[in-house]
Amino acid sequence: MFDYDYIIIGSGFGGSVSALRLAEKGYSVLVIEKGKWFNKPEDFPTTNWNLRKWLWNPRLGLQGFFKMSFFRHVGVLSGVGVGGGSLVYANTLPIPGKEFFNSGSWNGLADWENELQPFYSEAKRMLGASEHPYMSRSEKVMLQLAKDMGDEKKFEKTEVAVYFGTPEVTVPDPYFNGKGPDRTGCKLCGGCMLGCRFNSKNTLDKNYLYLAQQLGVTILAETEVYDVKPLSEDGSDGYEILFKDSLHRWGKKGKLKAKGVIFSGGVMGTMNLLLKLKRSSLPNLSEKLGTGVRTNSESLIGVTTREKISFSEGIAIGSIVHIDEHRSVEPVKYSEGAGFWRIFMAPMVKGKSFVVRLFNMIKAFFTHPIDYLKTAFVDDWSKRTQILLYMESIDSSLSFRKNSWGGLSSSLDSGPAPTAFNPQAQEIANKVETIINGRAMVMSTEALFGIPTTAHILGGACMGSDASNGVIDKNNHVFNYKNMMVCDGSMISANPGVNPSLSITAIAERAMGLVAGKS
Repeated sequence: MFDYDYIIIGSGFGGSVSALRLAEKGYSVLVIEKGKWFNKPEDFPTTNWNLRKWLWNPRLGLQGFFKMSFFRHVGVLSGVGVGGGSLVYANTLPIPGKEFFNSGSWNGLADWENELQPFYSEAKRMLGASEHPYMSRSEKVMLQLAKDMGDEKKFEKTEVAVYFGTPEVTVPDPYFNGKGPDRTGCKLCGGCMLGCRFNSKNTLDKNYLYLAQQLGVTILAETEVYDVKPLSEDGSDGYEILFKDSLHRWGKKGKLKAKGVIFSGGVMGTMNLLLKLKRSSLPNLSEKLGTGVRTNSESLIGVTTREKISFSEGIAIGSIVHIDEHRSVEPVKYSEGAGFWRIFMAPMVKGKSFVVRLFNMIKAFFTHPIDYLKTAFVDDWSKRTQILLYMESIDSSLSFRKNSWGGLSSSLDSGPAPTAFNPQAQEIANKVETIINGRAMVMSTEALFGIPTTAHILGGACMGSDASNGVIDKNNHVFNYKNMMVCDGSMISANPGVNPSLSITAIAERAMGLVAGKS
């Protein structure tokens, strides 16, 4: 009756974990991914100026792995492709502080900090986490920042999903007793977020998905799910999954049946699809769907130096400074020549209205014209710029709904609204300006329109004790439907305040560990 035991929609951290662990339990599994396979070095762009290979917008002929989405309250940066966000993320694998485990809608559902500890360890093992062994220019700047803040112990190296080994030397699988692919030592080019062309980054297609395929898991790429129909009211008799070609408007369509379905398309994929299906095939989804969306309270600020020095050498994020128990900042980099972001940059200003901010931008330019001209026309933006990723665990959330055009619209949910003018983040940027003799710039959408940007959108299908206060239960099962789960960033139910990939992996490991083996 069923084509597969489980169909997984999406192949990011949650979907990849689910695929491997279900296959190990004896289930037949299909993973459906709307993005492309990136199997060969030439599949990745050498620079983000190559928009066709970098950006994802098939209607415009862009078939890369990086997606930008803009809403009233936030701009979202996300990943698309086999391996999901691991293709584009900065490899960083921190464990959040205590506040994460004791706040948000999942608070009190379990002793999360202790219960997840072994799953964090397993996630680190599977993702090949190791401490960044080098001290690049970015790390030296961060160490100086910590000293200037009065405590160099605030500085630490990051644990990252990178095989360092000997630079540019290929060795047999160093992680899974020979069952994984060969790996090559990192050459420290700084191009992690362009997709690693040198076989050093531990993306999901080199661990979870690679091992899952050895156990018979099928991955169907360039395919988008547009409907999930329960074969009985609560899905206890399984589901029919309808899909279409994601790259071509008039491409082929198909449908398959499965006993269970797991949504793992990331927040932008899962939340969007579930909100659509609540209007049609899945009307009994919780009314909480689309709420509790978090941005990690992030700020992204680029500081461009006036000196003839390079910040590109190293890995995308090699260190972190813990400002206090709620806040942290990391240095982010791109490889030389990957300066596409420069066309979005504007002076870092403040102001409650568009008019005030525009005036402040003009004032800043005319006050320091030479500085801003040098910054705007610097010879190699990515080489001369240290991007600061500032994050907070202080809880606030947004709500998303389907609008009359079929797209997503944001509104405020709870707590303070995300802000593009975080005073703590701007203070840190001012300190880094002094350290590197540079000028801080932000996205023009932030400076002009006050819309903050996040690379870590989370929530929307959060945990709760029942359907009145959550979309899924503490074990990731969707309320009011059988054999249906959510395992991706949508399930994150509190602000981690740090990069969330390791937490998504660990929580998915726990959820899959609770699934019984096939009888």
